[in-house]
Amino acid sequence: MSIATEPDSAAATAPSAFRPAAGAVIVTTASVLPVFLTGALSVQLSRDLAFDPAGLGLVVALYFGVSAACSLPVGMVVERLGSRWTSRIAVAGAAVMMGALALGARSYLSLTVLLLCGAWCNVMGQLSSNLTLARSVPGHRMGLSFGVKQAAIPAATLLAGLAVPAVALTVGWRWAYGIGALLALAALAACPRTDARPPARSGTGDRATAALAVIGAASGLAAGTATALGIFLVASAVDRGIDPGVAGLMLTLGSVVGLTVRMLHGWLADRREGGHVAVVAGSLASGAIGFGLLAVPGTPALVVGVVLAFGLGWAWPGLLQFAVVRLNPSAPAAATSIVQVGVYAGGFAGPIVFGWLATHAGFGVAWSVNAVVMLVAAAAMLLGRRMLLAHARR
Repeated sequence: MSIATEPDSAAATAPSAFRPAAGAVIVTTASVLPVFLTGALSVQLSRDLAFDPAGLGLVVALYFGVSAACSLPVGMVVERLGSRWTSRIAVAGAAVMMGALALGARSYLSLTVLLLCGAWCNVMGQLSSNLTLARSVPGHRMGLSFGVKQAAIPAATLLAGLAVPAVALTVGWRWAYGIGALLALAALAACPRTDARPPARSGTGDRATAALAVIGAASGLAAGTATALGIFLVASAVDRGIDPGVAGLMLTLGSVVGLTVRMLHGWLADRREGGHVAVVAGSLASGAIGFGLLAVPGTPALVVGVVLAFGLGWAWPGLLQFAVVRLNPSAPAAATSIVQVGVYAGGFAGPIVFGWLATHAGFGVAWSVNAVVMLVAAAAMLLGRRMLLAHARR
C-alpha cells in the first residue's frame, strides 16, 4: 500500500526546503538535548548526586511519561498557535531548564523535579518542527526533510557524548548544562519567521485510527528499547572497563551513524511510492542484532553493536513520521502526536525496565532483553501495515 498522498498546494510551491529543514533540526536538537545530556553525564551525576542505573532509568522514564501525557494537548496547541511561536517557546523553555539544572541540581530529587518540569519542551519542539516541515517543504523533498529533522536526536546525543571528555571531565558537569543552555538560546535564530498557511482540508478525514494505534504501540516498544542507547550506553561501557572519555566517544560514533542513516532513510523515501512502514519494520528487525551485540563482551562487539543499534534500531522515527504526515496533511501536528504518545510511553517504560535489569542482572542481560523486544516491535509494525492495507482495500 502506498501511504503517500498528493502534496498540498502550499507545500508544493515552497521555494526551498533548506531553511525549514535546518530550522527543524536545530529546534528539535535544542528541545531534546536536556534528557540526552543527562544520560551522557550519568557517571558524573551519579557520583555527585548518589544514584544508580535504576535511579537514572526512573528519572528518564518519568520524563517520557510526562511527555506522553502532554503529547495530545500540546499537539492541539501547536496546531492552534502555529510553529512560529511554539518553536520559540520550546527552545526558550529548554534553555531555562538546562540553566536550572546547572545551578539547581543539588540532589537526585532536585535533578528529577527540574527535568520533569521541562518535559513539555521536547514535545512542543518535536510537533512544532513537524508542522513546519509539513506546511513549508515541497512534497518531493518531504521525506528527506523529515529524515534530516529526526537526525536531531542523534545530533543531540552527539553533542552530549562530546560534552563528556570536552567539558564534564575537565571543568565539571554543571558547565555542560550551562553551555547547553547557551546553545539552546542561540537556536532561537533558527525558528521559523512566519507560519505557513494550512492546506485545504480533505473531505474524508479518515485516519485509519486502529492501524495507527497498532503502529504507535510498535513504536512505543521500539522507542523504549532504543532510548536506552542514549541514556545507558556510556554507563554500560564504563561498567565493562572502558575509560569514560572513550565511552563518550562511542556515544558520539553511534550518533554520527544514526544521524547519517536517518537522512538516508528520508532520501530513499522520496524515491519510493510506498512501503515505508515495511522499511521501518525491517530496520527494527536488523537493529535487534546490534542490541544483541551490546551484550557480548569485548570492544569489537561493542563497536559493531553501537553502529548497528544506532544505524538501524534507532534510525526509523523520521521515516515513520513522514508516513503519518503524508496520510494526514491537514493536521500533521495532531496526527503525529497520536503516534508520539506511543513513542513517549515507550520512553517511559523502557528506561525503568532497563535500569532495573542493569542494576539487578547486569547490563548484558538488559541489552539481550532489548534485542528481543525490538524483534517484537518489528512484528507489531508489520501487523499495523497489514491493517493499513486492509483499510485501504475497504
